[in-house]
Amino acid sequence: MKVLIADDDPMWRALLEQNVKKWGFEVITAQDGRQAWNILQEHGAPRVAILDWQMPELDGVDICRRIRCGLNRPFVYTIILTSRDTRDDMVAGFESGADDYLVKPVDMAILRSRLSAAVRIVKAVPPPRQIPGYRLLGRLGAGAMATVYKAQQLSLDRLVAVKILPKKFSQSPEFVKRFYAEGRAAAKLNHPNIVAALDVGRHGNAHYFIMEYVQGHTVHEHLVKEGPYAEGQALAIAIQVAKALNHAHQAGLIHRDVKPKNILITHNGLVKLADMGLARAVSDREAAEAEAGKAFGTPYYIAPEQIRGIVNIDARADIYNFGCTLFHMVTGRVPFEGQDVPTVLRKHLDEPFTPPDHINPLLSNGICEIIELCMAKDPRKRYATTADLIEDLQAVADGRRPVQAHKLIDLAALTALDQKSNADEAVEAQGEGSLITTPLFWIAVVGWLLVVLLLIMVVLLAR
Repeated sequence: MKVLIADDDPMWRALLEQNVKKWGFEVITAQDGRQAWNILQEHGAPRVAILDWQMPELDGVDICRRIRCGLNRPFVYTIILTSRDTRDDMVAGFESGADDYLVKPVDMAILRSRLSAAVRIVKAVPPPRQIPGYRLLGRLGAGAMATVYKAQQLSLDRLVAVKILPKKFSQSPEFVKRFYAEGRAAAKLNHPNIVAALDVGRHGNAHYFIMEYVQGHTVHEHLVKEGPYAEGQALAIAIQVAKALNHAHQAGLIHRDVKPKNILITHNGLVKLADMGLARAVSDREAAEAEAGKAFGTPYYIAPEQIRGIVNIDARADIYNFGCTLFHMVTGRVPFEGQDVPTVLRKHLDEPFTPPDHINPLLSNGICEIIELCMAKDPRKRYATTADLIEDLQAVADGRRPVQAHKLIDLAALTALDQKSNADEAVEAQGEGSLITTPLFWIAVVGWLLVVLLLIMVVLLAR
């Protein structure tokens, strides 16, 4: 595959070219931004571009913005390579449309792995196409599972989001079925805190899903740029997410992938839960059995029963996902970290999480208790319904104690106390029974009998 390397520093350009060629890629170089942009406009242009941020004529981030809006050309995966290493710089780079961001001096092994990932994504992203009735305006995002475009719905003259299934998945009946299931699941829901589904269909070989376009940012983007939320802000967002989940649960659906990237916030503060891609009807026994033993979800937020692939998961899996997300929102960290996915999954199954107020001491006891209940490893120890969860979130937001959480915690304490009492009684009974059956006990009894008999004999002889 062709890779464009654009950098005005000849030393870096030569070093990158040497290594990338060694890894088996065909390399084309550019010494300024204008030359790089012209190369990307040519027929058969590179599909991966490594761009320096600051270059004469045209900056790397400006090239990323042009690529993002250019729908008449094949998808180009862009990697910004720069010495600008602050968090704000990184956010600005990603917001320009860059797909990856590396800081100089870069570890070549890391660059090689990022290029390998770029190739996989480039091969998965479908070529640009038009959907009848819609005019595509620009890419909102691209990944291995789907490409999402901003579009204008011509009949109603409104903005929408169009998700298109990649070509390789369009040839898989299982993925096509899941894609349409997402559309049908979302279509059952009508709630201000849920991204609305508008249409799903097929044009030629392209399977598409039309959704409400939400202008704003995700919780994930806020966490990257601003860090953790203040408790009041987090609760205001969490209440709206919980209301969205409650609506879905009442419709018989579980989301199964609640996470910061799937929570959108509009400019006026309205929260929207997105991506019903893993949603499933609780009553869909056929789907549940087909998925048995498979872990569906995002590793940092997945419930233990999802990891185990248990058939009969229910709304309490969403409550666990929600708890992990709320933990991340108020601490700036995911509950469990690890060098690889299996390590993270094992921690969800076996390890306790660090109490959130140990990370952020400003948190109230109330929100910590809510997170603790949501993230109980045993589903029976979590909130039974999102309605109970909403009641407690609102109580803490109003400065009151979380009533439902205290009921659950008190019940758990009473159960533990009762179990301890029963265990103590059993130990006592066992102790009494075991005393009677010991040889020393019977030796002592016989000894006392002999003493009594001896005393009786002494008395009789004395007479």
